[in-house]
Amino acid sequence: MAFSKENIRYTLNGILFVALFSIAAIQISEISFIKNLAISPLIIGIVIGMFYANTLRGHLPKEWVPGIVFSAKQLLRLAIVFYGFRITFQQIMDVGAAGFTVSVVMLASTLLLGSWAGMKLFKLDRDTSILTAAGSSICGAAAVLATEPVLKAEPYKSAIAVGTVVLFGTISMFLYPMMYKSGILHMDPATYGIYVGGTVHEVAQVVGAGGAIGPEASDTAVIVKMTRVMMIAPVLIILGIWISAAAKKSGSEGGGVKLVIPWFAVWFVVMSGINSLDIIPASIIGGINQVDTFMLTMAMTALGMETNAGKFKQAGIRPILLALLMFAWLIVVGYFVTKWAVAIF
Repeated sequence: MAFSKENIRYTLNGILFVALFSIAAIQISEISFIKNLAISPLIIGIVIGMFYANTLRGHLPKEWVPGIVFSAKQLLRLAIVFYGFRITFQQIMDVGAAGFTVSVVMLASTLLLGSWAGMKLFKLDRDTSILTAAGSSICGAAAVLATEPVLKAEPYKSAIAVGTVVLFGTISMFLYPMMYKSGILHMDPATYGIYVGGTVHEVAQVVGAGGAIGPEASDTAVIVKMTRVMMIAPVLIILGIWISAAAKKSGSEGGGVKLVIPWFAVWFVVMSGINSLDIIPASIIGGINQVDTFMLTMAMTALGMETNAGKFKQAGIRPILLALLMFAWLIVVGYFVTKWAVAIF
């Protein structure tokens, strides 16, 4: 047991080791050049974690490994729960029917397209397909992290999915403002904000793509994006039910399969509800969000530490092609869905 009397000291050493790397990731994210690119500490954490895993990991005392695993699993679930304090139900109401419709349509269609295309078209395994689709359709790295424990996926598969988020989300951050300023999109700032919030991967990337146009676009984009974040909970619950049904149908475990309910996703909604009541001072909410960012960074860093480059070679180019397909879907179909939703509502 990781936290038994005999092992707790070693486990805590492993957690502290991850924490030190995470502090470094946060400090790097504050460098002006990195900050201007809107690269979150989560992304930096997984990069330096992977660098360590493929260079010096052999020198890590094996007794510390449970601390790394704890950070990548249990700490992750707690971080997702507290992520709910970034969202209020009022924000969802503020974007109106148009913003909410774009979020739902693009999330559902991208998730279904990515999962199907990954498994059927690109012949990827189930977990890599769904993790990559979740990263593109919901909220980038945080969605990948939240989906991993439901699938019980191997860490390197999550790292592959996060890699696609970094690649195409970063491209989005520069491409969207270019398309707007060139006149290709034919949108006012508010509509552009809905488009960005409903189709760009990471929250930080949404801020970058929206902020490049102005406050109205940025504010609308972030609010629409947070409605997508809120949908993590129902998506994971549905995914858990689907996994249980599929396992039961296949006759695994003698046909008796326990329903997978991601309770951390349910508590995520509970925390969002508490935040919506506006009973907690803003200063405390700000502190909670800072701690949560640190925990998410620790989870990403630990995930990187559990990722060997050899696994990426096994996956090859197919996850990138899958992510490219979803990227094109988000840009093209997202544009028409946004124009339609704004016209209707």
